[in-house]
Amino acid sequence: MVQAILGALLIGISLGVFGSGGSILTVPVLMYLVDMPASMAIASSLLIVAGISLFGSIPNIKNKKVSWPHVLLFGLPGMAGTYGGAWLGTLVESMVQLSVFVLLMIVAAVMMWRGNQTPQLQGKINRAKVVLDGLVVGLITGFVGVGGGFLIVPALVLLGGVPMAMAVGTSLLIITLKSFVGFAKYYEVLTMQHQSFDWLVISIMIAGGVAGSFLGLWIGHLLPKEKLQKSFSVFLVIMASLVLTQSVL
Repeated sequence: MVQAILGALLIGISLGVFGSGGSILTVPVLMYLVDMPASMAIASSLLIVAGISLFGSIPNIKNKKVSWPHVLLFGLPGMAGTYGGAWLGTLVESMVQLSVFVLLMIVAAVMMWRGNQTPQLQGKINRAKVVLDGLVVGLITGFVGVGGGFLIVPALVLLGGVPMAMAVGTSLLIITLKSFVGFAKYYEVLTMQHQSFDWLVISIMIAGGVAGSFLGLWIGHLLPKEKLQKSFSVFLVIMASLVLTQSVL
């Protein structure tokens, strides 16, 4: 259980410091620190991400930093995509999912290294592209068990015209909805295969992630964010290499 607590704190701290990207650590933490099988780790990751994101959404809802029209515009297609991605994930070998996961970690690392350059708002909402992006990001979410905040926030700003101040809060709520839907599909399939979820580990990971996110906010105010971000991107590359060598190759 100590490993689960430490892993959850690491996930929460990264979420608190950077606002996104931390959930991509959930699957490796479950696999290598908790010794959970890959298929169960991907499924459990979705519920953990949903729980942490739900708690993170509450202050944004109270402070009216959520764009509800965009939650529907991006979130509903995202939920459909996540359900489809989870269904697809139950049909393939875990190695295929982990291969895609490694690629996604590299993409996240590159984006973190380049920094959060604030995108420019476009003149009008491109509804078709928002819906399509929601479907694609949802598909990725369901297939590999990540929140996808580092993909959702730029899409909300660039395609949806959402101010950056509201994009993060809106993104967290979208992640919550998508992840719950994806977990529901995995739960349906895996329980039919007589596999059991470790609810204690999941609960510890959610609680530790929430606590870690508050610690991450404090750390983010003390240390230079740019250096932290580059360090985290290097860490993601190391983790991607670990997953590649230990579980894919």
